[in-house]
Amino acid sequence: MTERTIKEALQGASFCLHEAGIDQPRKEAEYLLARIMNTDRLQLFLRQDETLSHAKEAVFQDAVTRRCCEEPAAYITGEKYFYGYRFAVTPAVLIPRPETELIIERALAVAGRLAGREGRGLVCADLGTGSGVLAVTLALLLPRSEVRAVDVSEAALKVARLNAAAHNVGDRLHFHRGSFWDAFDNLEPRPGFNLIVSNPPYLGRRALENLPKGVKDYEPVQALNGGEDGLEGYRLILGRLAEYALAPAVLLLEVGAGQKEQIEELCFETGLFRAITWHYDLNNWPRVIEGQIS
Repeated sequence: MTERTIKEALQGASFCLHEAGIDQPRKEAEYLLARIMNTDRLQLFLRQDETLSHAKEAVFQDAVTRRCCEEPAAYITGEKYFYGYRFAVTPAVLIPRPETELIIERALAVAGRLAGREGRGLVCADLGTGSGVLAVTLALLLPRSEVRAVDVSEAALKVARLNAAAHNVGDRLHFHRGSFWDAFDNLEPRPGFNLIVSNPPYLGRRALENLPKGVKDYEPVQALNGGEDGLEGYRLILGRLAEYALAPAVLLLEVGAGQKEQIEELCFETGLFRAITWHYDLNNWPRVIEGQIS
C-alpha cells in the first residue's frame, strides 16, 4: 500500500466523517491525527506534506472508523481537557463537559471568601467524582485544602486515582466508594465539610430514552440516570446535607436543563440555607446553584 501524506490522510478522513454525519469533520480528523502523532493541529498543517507511516495510518484509520460510529473522540484518544488540565477518561466515566467548569469558578470564589486563596483549612467533598476532574482541580488550585472524593463505581474511582497521581495530588486526595454521603458512614470520626460540590446524575427516564447515540451507546448510564424525574441524586445529597455540612459551608450543584424551580424547592425544604444564588452558563442556562449555610 502506498504511503499517504498527512494532507491526503486528513482529506480522506474528513470525507468519511462527513459522510457519517459527524459535525466539523475536518476539525475532528485533525484532532484525532494530532493525538496519534503526539503533536497539535498547527504542526499537522506545517507538516502536511510529510508521509504518514503505515503503522500510524492504521491507528488513524481505526480511530476514524470508531468516530464514524459516533464513539466519542475522548474515549478514542483516552483524554479530555478540563479547566486547562489534561485528564484521562475511559468508558467507565462521563466525559467532562465545559459547563462543569463553572463549579470550579464558583468554588474558587467561595474558597477565597471562607479560607483564603490557597484554601487553608478548607475541607471539600466531591460527591460522584467520576474521572475526578472536580476533586483533582480543586486539589491543584487549593493546595492548603483537604479534598475527599466519592463515587459508587470502583471503575470510576480507578480513573480518578490515576488522574490524581498524574497531577501529583494523590497524597492530598482521599477516595471513598459509596453512594454520596453513604461513603462516609463508617468513618470515625465522621468528616465535616465547608465546601461540597457535585455534578450528580440529572437525566430522567424520558431524557435518557432520547439521548443521542454517542452518549447513549458509550457513556456510563449509571452516571446519567437521575431516576424517574432526574432528581434522585439531589434528594440524596440534600437529604443528609445537615449531617455533614460544617458551617459556614457552601454547596455547589450542577443542574440540568429545566430543573431550576424543582431544585430550588428541594433546597428550601431543607431549611439549611441562608442564601441561594444561581449561576448561568455561556448559553444563559441556570447551570449551578450555590447554597450558603451559616
